[in-house]
Amino acid sequence: MYERTSWGSITAQADEALTNYLRDQGMELNLSTFPREFRKRLDKYFKKREKDLLETTYSFVLRDVLTDKGYTDVSDKIIRGGLDRLFAITQTNWALEDDTLPTLQKLEMDGYRMGLLSNAGDDEDVQQLARRFDISQYFDFILTSAACSYRKPHPRIFELALSNWYFLPSEAVMVGDNLDADIRGAQNVGLFAVWLDRRASQRTDDQLPVKPDASLSTLYELPSFLDRLQVQ
Repeated sequence: MYERTSWGSITAQADEALTNYLRDQGMELNLSTFPREFRKRLDKYFKKREKDLLETTYSFVLRDVLTDKGYTDVSDKIIRGGLDRLFAITQTNWALEDDTLPTLQKLEMDGYRMGLLSNAGDDEDVQQLARRFDISQYFDFILTSAACSYRKPHPRIFELALSNWYFLPSEAVMVGDNLDADIRGAQNVGLFAVWLDRRASQRTDDQLPVKPDASLSTLYELPSFLDRLQVQ
């Protein structure tokens, strides 16, 4: 997936929708200041997660802010309802790459087992997006950092993924577009790591901070590449 446009106005609309929902539930929240407070708290926790690679979920942050406002007993249903309003807006900014569905269909037809790993602060948001784009059916599992607590490149999230199949690292391939989270993380646990570089800035191999085992420009190239890899 990729972003259709920059996130500024999208997140502003999403945070406003969240705030309006909470106000409708009887909470006295300032429509002008609460969205900014919520986003500031998110940014604070998200900076921390980049260092310790332990996920901080949206629900945790929302509860944290509401507790400061005196709302200490908000039900899970209300928290989920507010986040669903928020993500209903942010999800409209995601688009599926044109080569995603044809590639997943080809890989499934060829007998490959597939799983999806996502660094994300809300598991349900990722699951909803996968259903929305009709790709859930191709994966044996969709594992998010929000669900397992660990963010790529932490080795544990890769180990948990492999445990779904009882596969050894040598029996699987990681395909990702982030050199640090996807490629370095995969290589650190012994996985063969393929970098999808189509949206990366152009750099020569000797300038890359992490050297992938292979690079592809489109997903269309993946099935034939995997076939060649098996016979090496």
